Amino acid sequence: MSSDVRLQVLDESRAQQLENLCDWIVPGSRRVGPAVYVDAVLAAMPDEVRTGALAAIDALSDVSSADELAARQNTPAFGFVRALAIEAFYSDFVAPGSPGPSAWSEIDFQPPRDIDLEHDWAWLGVQQS
Repeated sequence: MSSDVRLQVLDESRAQQLENLCDWIVPGSRRVGPAVYVDAVLAAMPDEVRTGALAAIDALSDVSSADELAARQNTPAFGFVRALAIEAFYSDFVAPGSPGPSAWSEIDFQPPRDIDLEHDWAWLGVQQS
């Protein structure tokens, strides 16, 4: 996980577990720092939704491999974390200090003029420390 960003909601342990979960769900996503994106999304969520999201992450905290995670694919916790993992990777986000490339770069997805844009994720509250 990128140490260039100050997390707002996740502690280091949860952030590391979330990075693992995201990478098992979307292989290779660790390189974009998905926990930073999810942390910013969590910070903007209403309290009751954030509590549910954290409970979903915690419900999968004992998982230590993709195979173990696959055994839980029909649980609500997996569904919630899966949605967050997919959004974190396919939103074209790359956390400050993460190596990338983004999902859009990887698949050469270039909407009109996107190639000329410098992405600004400040609206998510992501700030370099």
